[in-house]
Amino acid sequence: MHQAQLIVALTAAVLSLPTGGAEPSEEYGGKESFTAVAIANNNLGSGADTVLIDVTRWSSEAERSRSVGLLLEKGQEALLDALQDNPPAGSIRTPTSLAYDLRYAQQTPAEDGGREILLLTDRPIGFWEARERPRSFEYPFTVIQMRFDGDGRGTGTISYATRIAATGNIIVLEHFASSPVQLTEIQVRKRPDLLPAGR
Repeated sequence: MHQAQLIVALTAAVLSLPTGGAEPSEEYGGKESFTAVAIANNNLGSGADTVLIDVTRWSSEAERSRSVGLLLEKGQEALLDALQDNPPAGSIRTPTSLAYDLRYAQQTPAEDGGREILLLTDRPIGFWEARERPRSFEYPFTVIQMRFDGDGRGTGTISYATRIAATGNIIVLEHFASSPVQLTEIQVRKRPDLLPAGR
């Protein structure tokens, strides 16, 4: 099976997305909702659907540093355990499904005036998969990446079954599917109901 790999420099000091030297921002953009059309064409399925993503908090610098440290020192199982202990950072769902908690949310300003967003969570593991432990069991993460240019136009991907590993000074994301789900027509909406008092 062909598996796409995304290799990212750890020296950029983020869990995944390259930053061009910019530091992640917890406040950049505030609490937001995203609506996108998700288009899948891989070995996990095909078709298009609407995806609704809410970010209710951005992960702190301490969470980011701890996540990278755990991955480097103890591997993806330790990172997975830590993520599952994190308070929710938001949720993802379709219009007809229940929401699933996101456990990590990071955004970074880009040099062109846009921004890069990384969302990370453990993926749902069904009873059969937990019992039989097929090869997909080794890919326990869902990784969402979105990139907005200076005019606010956004594109992105959802990698539903992903394995995260550290190799030397780089982080490698290996996707169980042959290609990630593509996110198009991303729309952003501020969430005043989720902003702290006084903002």
